[in-house]
Amino acid sequence: MIRTRFAPSPTGYLHIGGVRTALFSWLYARKMGGEFILRIEDTDLERSTQESVNAILEGMAWLGLDYDQGPFFQTHHFERYKAVIAQLIAQGDAYYCYATPEELDAMREQQRLNGEKPRYDGRYRNFTGTPPEGIKPVVRFKNPLDGEVVIDDMVKGQVTVKNAEIDDLIIARSDGTPTYNLTVVVDDWDMGITHVIRGDDHLNNTPRQINILKALGAPIPKYAHIPMVLGPDGARLSKRHGAVSVLQYKEEGYLPEALLNYLIRLGWSHGDQEIFSMDQMVEAFDLDAVNAAPSTFNDEKCLWVSQQHIQQAPAAHLARHLSHFMAERGCDLSQGPALDQVADLLRERARNLVEMADSALYFYQDFSEFDADAAKKHLRPVAAEPLAKLLQKFSELKTWDTASIHQAIQGTATELDIGMGKVGMPLRVAITGAGQSPSIDATAALIGQHRCIARLQMALDFIAARAEQG
Repeated sequence: MIRTRFAPSPTGYLHIGGVRTALFSWLYARKMGGEFILRIEDTDLERSTQESVNAILEGMAWLGLDYDQGPFFQTHHFERYKAVIAQLIAQGDAYYCYATPEELDAMREQQRLNGEKPRYDGRYRNFTGTPPEGIKPVVRFKNPLDGEVVIDDMVKGQVTVKNAEIDDLIIARSDGTPTYNLTVVVDDWDMGITHVIRGDDHLNNTPRQINILKALGAPIPKYAHIPMVLGPDGARLSKRHGAVSVLQYKEEGYLPEALLNYLIRLGWSHGDQEIFSMDQMVEAFDLDAVNAAPSTFNDEKCLWVSQQHIQQAPAAHLARHLSHFMAERGCDLSQGPALDQVADLLRERARNLVEMADSALYFYQDFSEFDADAAKKHLRPVAAEPLAKLLQKFSELKTWDTASIHQAIQGTATELDIGMGKVGMPLRVAITGAGQSPSIDATAALIGQHRCIARLQMALDFIAARAEQG
């Protein structure tokens, strides 16, 4: 069975590049009927935090990237890593290195002066003498000196690295804790990972990891190294480009599937199709179609994808995500229309849920002031007569629905022999407080009869006070 994994380090937020890696790993497992594992690589004890762990778990939950096993924590497996390190030493594939930091610095400086690439020179590789006193050694893997490592990468194609170019990497620090290249190898082996899908910043580690796997007699997974996500300036996406934490996108009002849709299209394509549901992503995804070149994150395009998803999402789904933003704005949703009806009405104009929430306030909260520009333009003395007639008609309506409200507006325009705009626009400002809204009859229907009547009276009072002031 195919088994993929996402293995973030809890040393910061769950960033956009990491989310895309998680998405590709998740999609491949789902497409192939396999399993997706979440592993938290928390061996950096100084920088790893519980806050970051929580952010990773919250981000994965919000995105809907469900995992079949995990989360596993590397700090729970230290005894296993120690056993593997001991095995490598015992079989002659690893050794203690007593070189001090000062020694290594001097070695690299001499290599630079000689015009050589700075690298560990293997000075303790075959050491059989008496260890120097007072030095806690590191453990290095004894990388093969001859031959080459061939990586049949599912994105990059065939990558060949000569073993002579790889030095003996440290697999255990002087305090005995294992390093990344050792822990990831052991975990991938123990967890039966068949496909390692990760960022191409790890490509340099892959030949080292393959050599360790070979020394352990472990199976070699297939590798797919995905190119980086870049900012508009061509540099790797980072904090200075704006929102890069996935939870920041949640707070900015993106639907999770919209963000994932945008991310899947960064370096992957399926014909000319731009908008995908989660099911369509699973059905269409193929690692062979991943581009080997980096992709540039574009905020405007991401917002456009968000808008498309808001227009297409089921109203109940929109309402579930929108409720968070309404609560943030102090709205009591029991004091107004069903939120799914509001979301359905507002979806055409909103690019994200923050915009939708901001434009939905008048359905749940009364206001005491009108937008100044809209009132100046539309709540003038000439609007008093049509609004007074509407107030009368609205008060007499036995059925409060879009059709009845439309008929009342149209009837008022006909009776006064004026255009619909001269009735509809003052009405819009009167009952919403501003100059923009969806169709005014549908909007009024959701605001409710009592609120509309009260707000029409407030508008008439406003016009009368304005007239008194001259």
